[in-house]
Amino acid sequence: MLPQQSTEEIKDRIAPVAKVRVAGASETAANTGAAGARSGDAIYNRYCLACHAAGVLGAPKLNDAADWEPRLAQGMDVVLKHAIDGFNAMPPRGTCMDCSDEEMQAAIDYMISDL
Repeated sequence: MLPQQSTEEIKDRIAPVAKVRVAGASETAANTGAAGARSGDAIYNRYCLACHAAGVLGAPKLNDAADWEPRLAQGMDVVLKHAIDGFNAMPPRGTCMDCSDEEMQAAIDYMISDL
């Protein structure tokens, strides 16, 4: 039987052992993860394209009104929540674990920009 550990002991045990630092980067930039928000098309092309270009497992395709209409009918708050938390086959944040909520919104806005 394994010994019981407190929440603090578990947090200490699984805490990261190192941080990545980039030469010349300020401490603030290192803590925020980026100098500024990435564009919706940059997020889409890096993280979303693989599934949303072809509609893998029902992913709504880029600027496809038939795919997006029922989702958008639920309201943008629901669409964004699903993008952030994951929904059906989509993993949370579409695997972009360092994307901010604003970047997720920008990616959605990009995917529906021509509707």
